[in-house]
Amino acid sequence: MNRRFTDLDDVWPAGLGRRLGAMLYDGFLLLAIWIAITTLHVLVVRKVLGLAPAEVGAGVWQVFSLRLLLVAAAFAFFAFFWRRGGMTLGMQAWRLRVQTRDGAPISLRQTMVRFAVGAVSFLPLGLGHLWVVFDGERRSWADLASGTQVVVLPKRS
Repeated sequence: MNRRFTDLDDVWPAGLGRRLGAMLYDGFLLLAIWIAITTLHVLVVRKVLGLAPAEVGAGVWQVFSLRLLLVAAAFAFFAFFWRRGGMTLGMQAWRLRVQTRDGAPISLRQTMVRFAVGAVSFLPLGLGHLWVVFDGERRSWADLASGTQVVVLPKRS
């Protein structure tokens, strides 16, 4: 599958403001997904496993399984949208698209690297995302590590 995005001459690197706006939008969507998953997890623990309310969340395996589900859901959310059209719902609202340096959709490997480095980029006070301000090509650590770029799309006429 060697497809490429169109209108590559009309896009430019995304700045920090747009990226943060898209992150905020996607954060709310992801929070809603996480609430639904947590609710289902509690229901399974209570109804299927038959644990008392005081025992919910007390076991190491309950905590581990919930955290694993939440990370898997976050990755699935981003991977689905990034691979499908290069844009999450928040990115669509801010007219952003993630793509390879030559304008093609990103691969699954790039998606995994981008997701992992993007998550780690929050740890040093968000420096990995703030790196956009210091980089001449407006790339974050996730962009640098995965060989991708986030671009702003022109307004539709």
